[in-house]
Amino acid sequence: MTTHRTPTTRLLPRKTWPLLISAATAALASGLAAPAQAGSGTLDSIRSSGELVIGYRADAIPFSYDLPGAKQPVGYAIEICKQLAEVMKKELKLKDLSLRFKAVDSKQRFPAVAEGQVDLECANTTNNRERRDKLGMAFTIPHYIAGTRMLVRKESNIERVEDLGGKRVITTKGTTSAPLIKAKAQDLSLSIKLQECDDDQQCFNAVDKRQADAYLMDDILLYSFRASAPKPEEFAVVGKLLSIEPLSIMMSKKDPALKKFVDVEMARLIRSGEVAKLYKHWFESPIPPKGLQLNVPMNYLMRDSLKFPTDQVGD
Repeated sequence: MTTHRTPTTRLLPRKTWPLLISAATAALASGLAAPAQAGSGTLDSIRSSGELVIGYRADAIPFSYDLPGAKQPVGYAIEICKQLAEVMKKELKLKDLSLRFKAVDSKQRFPAVAEGQVDLECANTTNNRERRDKLGMAFTIPHYIAGTRMLVRKESNIERVEDLGGKRVITTKGTTSAPLIKAKAQDLSLSIKLQECDDDQQCFNAVDKRQADAYLMDDILLYSFRASAPKPEEFAVVGKLLSIEPLSIMMSKKDPALKKFVDVEMARLIRSGEVAKLYKHWFESPIPPKGLQLNVPMNYLMRDSLKFPTDQVGD
């Protein structure tokens, strides 16, 4: 998505989700009963400075991305974080709260959060155990449930992971995709030529220029690159889901007060229907800069996650 993700990332079994809802709802309700406590940590710093620093990925369509000539990034995750900022301004009793956006790539995002360079990372980062336990990250309720698949040129005749023997497979540094495909190749006794690129656009360009045969990544990003290609019909997103990736806003694990605030407000946005509304805009309607249309209806995993909102999803 060097790597910081585990080879497998999956949601808790669907049958367990209803059992979690009572506990999750009770915890969130207790948070709603009182305003955010801003006596220390990030919230206190934000109140003192009047500034919220948001980390984002510059090429993660439709989650967060730069527009030519625009002063701020746009995207689904960006809009969610802007709404969180509006509530934060009220909770902290600020006359104004300025937003400063800092672009981070797949490797920079973790130290940027850990070192306090950004307060929230609002993009397409997966919540998993390794990132929580080893990197000291915290995650809120997922805003998207993705799955790892492959983007290929149709002429390649690659349709499933078993077809990758002897092929050049590319992934983005610092994501789950590299360890995932290594483990899969070992299980299937496949000899693959694994490459890693610095960012998602570079990976897509490698397939576009026939420098790689398959790009392994979260399916929604693959769909976005295909849709934005000059000739989308030349590409295909193929294969079964190799993993399930709950994408969430990321923050430091050292600040439970900030996490509690974000969890409560994220749950409120879900229950109010605002997240579903934003989803329809960014995934099912034309988006800037050129009216790009992804045409990706909400999958059943995402629908279920909105029914039972909880941050307890990363393995």
